[in-house]
Amino acid sequence: VQLQASGGGSVQAGDSLRLSCTAPGHSFSNYIVGWFRQTPGKEREFLAALRWLGGNQGVSDAVKGRFTISRDISKMTVYLQMNNLRPDDTAVYYCAVGSPPWGRRQDTTSYYYWGPGTQVTVSS
Repeated sequence: VQLQASGGGSVQAGDSLRLSCTAPGHSFSNYIVGWFRQTPGKEREFLAALRWLGGNQGVSDAVKGRFTISRDISKMTVYLQMNNLRPDDTAVYYCAVGSPPWGRRQDTTSYYYWGPGTQVTVSS
């Protein structure tokens, strides 16, 4: 499964971005889709996850209140809406697909497929 993440860019602090994750030719039906981010020298950080069947959602405490995850069933797309962006949100953002138990959705090793990442740069 090849994932495509898009929507990154360079913005000012306080701005919003919406990232999209798709898997052309594939369905998310049996999977959990997760969003992560990574900065140089740091481990990949869990941000949010959505179980396609049933729509369960979870957002990490670190970004709760600013980031939300959602889906468009007709477009087989998962979104990460990021509001009130801060300079420390600067990172490469990844979407990933796997079938972890819901309680392990934050674990990067639970995901089978990863997109190439999209850069988000927030300047002050």
